[in-house]
Amino acid sequence: MIEPKVFSVGQINRYIKNLLENDFILNSLLVQGEISNFKAHSSGHWYFTLKDAQGAISCVIFKQDAAQIPFEPENGMQVILAGHISLYEKTGQYQFYGEFLQPVGMGALQIAFEQMREKLEAEGLFDPDFKRELPEHVHTIAVITSPTGAAVRDIIQVAKRRDPRVKIAVFPTLVQGEFAAEDIVKSLKLANDWGKADIIILGRGGGSMEDLWAFNEEIVARAIFASEVPVISAVGHETDFTIADFVSDMRAPTPSAAAELATVHLDSIKMDVEELTDRLTRDVQAVLTTSKRRLDFLKERPVLKRPLERIQRTQIYLEEKERLLLRETLRKLEKNNMRLASAGARLEAVSPFSIMQRGYAMAMDEKGMPVTSVKLAEIGQALQVRMKDGILETTVTEKKVFDGGEKETDI
Repeated sequence: MIEPKVFSVGQINRYIKNLLENDFILNSLLVQGEISNFKAHSSGHWYFTLKDAQGAISCVIFKQDAAQIPFEPENGMQVILAGHISLYEKTGQYQFYGEFLQPVGMGALQIAFEQMREKLEAEGLFDPDFKRELPEHVHTIAVITSPTGAAVRDIIQVAKRRDPRVKIAVFPTLVQGEFAAEDIVKSLKLANDWGKADIIILGRGGGSMEDLWAFNEEIVARAIFASEVPVISAVGHETDFTIADFVSDMRAPTPSAAAELATVHLDSIKMDVEELTDRLTRDVQAVLTTSKRRLDFLKERPVLKRPLERIQRTQIYLEEKERLLLRETLRKLEKNNMRLASAGARLEAVSPFSIMQRGYAMAMDEKGMPVTSVKLAEIGQALQVRMKDGILETTVTEKKVFDGGEKETDI
């Protein structure tokens, strides 16, 4: 009896894997479905489920393939996935190993564009508050573009025609292809480090969305936002829009239009100068006319036509005031003299010296103080008796005190 062959789990999984990978259809196919359970792993791999109304299949896109896809898948997105079917031996689960992903309806680049625009707008990179004003007078322009394209020729011709004095520095830059975004970032940094440019024009001629894609890269957008020199974006034709247009300080529909925005036409400057000159002439003439009218008015004033008349009137007025002041002063002096004489007469009448003229005398002690009462004098005290024509030196030998009208003797 022949014993049946026993296979290991690994052998079975390996056998099924070979079957799947060698199948003509499953080896290379396109599958359409809706993305769900999408996860971007930290390793760079993408894991998700592709489903429709009849079923679902697990999918993986490895890092090297995911890096080539310009947009990031989102749940609910209808896509066509290109790849092959194989088995993951450790779990025995078959998977769709994707190599390229194409959205259904809107193109991949358009989706990537919208995703980048929404992301940077949410971060505030398009906010008008962060946009710098373009300088009013530009002396030097830094042009970041291909040195051989039509864009650089258009910029130089238009700028020089409008203002021959302007200086233009061209920073040769890749504007298309795999390394274009890095080269644009490098040129933006060089233009800023140079420090002589008043404004930067970043642009190129028209092309497909793929041709212009470098100007939609995130690193370019952030380099424009970080630029200390104002940036005018001039990418493609008037109908072309890129992320660089939204981030830059000013968007120009074409490179030629960017040169016009960056410069002021000399004819316009001349017109402004002429207009200012005319306005200044009119203003000066108006001031002169007003001043002449005022001068004529002042010349007709009496004070200027007959200046001595005003002086004479003032002199007469002052003389009259002087006369009135003198008269009033004399009157007050006379009145005060009369009052002084009256007060002197009253003072003379009560003066003890006037009384002495009638035979009275005044006794004073040795200090010259009046002795107004007998009680104040002591026996033997020396006194002075002041009379109208001199002084008597005397000594008290006796005193008599009158009290109640009666005489008392105290010896």
